Amino acid sequence: FASQQFILNQPIALKMTLASCPESVTELEKMTKEKFKIDFDFYIEELPQKAVLKLVRSQSDASSIASDDTIILPHAMTPERTQRWPDVCPVPAFTYEVELILVEGNLNHERTGKTLKLSRGQKHDILETLASKMHSFKAYPSDKDISVVAEALVTTHPCLKEPGTQTGWYGWKNSLKFKMGNFCTKLSRAGYSEVAVNSGKRSRNNPDKQSPHTDIKRPKRAEVNFLPNFPKGEDGSSLERQRLQIVDEVIRTDKNLPLIAKLMQTTFSLRRKEVINDDLPVGEILERWPALKMESQICAEFHRITNINLKNHFYSELDRHVPRLQSLFRKKAARTGKVSEVLDQLFNTYDRQVNELQIDNIPVGLLLISATSTDAAVFCPEKVAVVLEGNTVVDFPTFSDAFVMLFALIYGLHLSYPKDLANTFDFIQKVLMGLEDGKLKPRVLSLKNDLLSTE
Repeated sequence: FASQQFILNQPIALKMTLASCPESVTELEKMTKEKFKIDFDFYIEELPQKAVLKLVRSQSDASSIASDDTIILPHAMTPERTQRWPDVCPVPAFTYEVELILVEGNLNHERTGKTLKLSRGQKHDILETLASKMHSFKAYPSDKDISVVAEALVTTHPCLKEPGTQTGWYGWKNSLKFKMGNFCTKLSRAGYSEVAVNSGKRSRNNPDKQSPHTDIKRPKRAEVNFLPNFPKGEDGSSLERQRLQIVDEVIRTDKNLPLIAKLMQTTFSLRRKEVINDDLPVGEILERWPALKMESQICAEFHRITNINLKNHFYSELDRHVPRLQSLFRKKAARTGKVSEVLDQLFNTYDRQVNELQIDNIPVGLLLISATSTDAAVFCPEKVAVVLEGNTVVDFPTFSDAFVMLFALIYGLHLSYPKDLANTFDFIQKVLMGLEDGKLKPRVLSLKNDLLSTE
C-alpha cells in the first residue's frame, strides 16, 4: 500500500506494509492517518485489490485526484475554488519517481539534446496531475488554457519536447484534452456537481431521462465557482433550514448582518443549484433569497462566483479608462448621433407625476426615478432602480452604482445579456473586469484597441 502525500507542494513517497488485512475501511483510514501523521480528513469510497492512494493537501482542506488506480475521495473536495486561473501557469510537482526521472532527463537534454522516453505509467502520472491542477482552477478549461499548460510543461521540462514538431507540445495538448475529459467523467461518477450536471442518463431502460450532452451547463463568463457541491456535513434539508433563517433575519428591522453573511456563504451551493439546475424565475429566486436584494450580499455573491472584489476592481478600472472613454464617446456621438439611442435601451425614466411605468416586459434594465418630468431628470434622477424580468430589485442614488449591481446580479442569477447590449456587457466583463479575456467580438476588440492606443 503506497501513499503520495504533498506537503508544501513537495511530493513525498511513503509506503506502509500491512501485516494483516484491516477489518474495515475505517480501520485502514485510521492506520493510514497514524502511520503518515495526516492531520486532515479524507474518505475512501472504493478500494480495489491493488491501489495507490493520492492525498493532496489544498489550501483549506484536502482535494482528490481521480485516476485508473486512484481511490476517489469526493467528500474531501473543497466545495468552492479559492483561486482564479493564474497569469503564469504553474507546473505542479509530480510523484517522487517522475520528478527524479525529469531532473535526470533535463540534465541529459541540456548536455546531448536528447528527449526523454516515458513509460505509460509515468506519462499517465504527468497527465493526471496536470488535469487535477487545471480542474482546481476550471472544470472546463478552454483550448487556449490547455495549450498554455502543455507549453508550460515542455518549457519547464525541455526533455519532454516532441522532436520533429513545430511547437514541441502539440501532442501533449491533445493528450491533456483527452485526459481532462476522462478526469471530468470520473468526477461526474463520484458526484461532483459541476460536471455531473452535464452527464446524460438516458438509456434503453430509462428512455425518458435526459440525453447525454443536452443543454450543457458550464461556466461561460469565467465563473470560478459555477456549481459547487454542498459543504461537508451539509445536505439539502440542513441548507434549507438555514435559508429560512436568512429569510427571517432579512425582514427584521435590526438585521444581524454578520449572521446573514455567514448563512449566505454556507448556503451558496444550494442557491447555485436552484439558479443553474432548477432555472427558477428571478422573482421566485429573490423571494426565496431576499438577501440578494442587499448591496452587501450582491457584492459578496459576485465574489463567491468570481473571486473578484466587484466595486474595487470595477471603479479602479473605470477611473483608469474614463478620460479615454469620454474622448471616444464624444467622437462616436459626433460622427453617428446614435449612441444615446442605444443607451436608451438600457434604462427607462419614471416620472412620479405621470402614470406608473409598466416594467413587466423589461428583462434587464435600469429605471431612472425622478419627481419632475424635465429632461434634466435623466441626468440627475432621485434614484436608479435595477430591474430584472419585470422585478424592481434594489435602487441606488447613482447610475454607476446601479449599473455595477446590475452586472453583478446578472452573474448571481445566471442571466443572459440583453441582446441589444451584448457588446456593452462583453466589454465590461472581458475588458474592464478582466473576466475571460479570450476571443472578443469585432466591435469589442475594436473598442479595446482604441482604448489602449496612445493616440
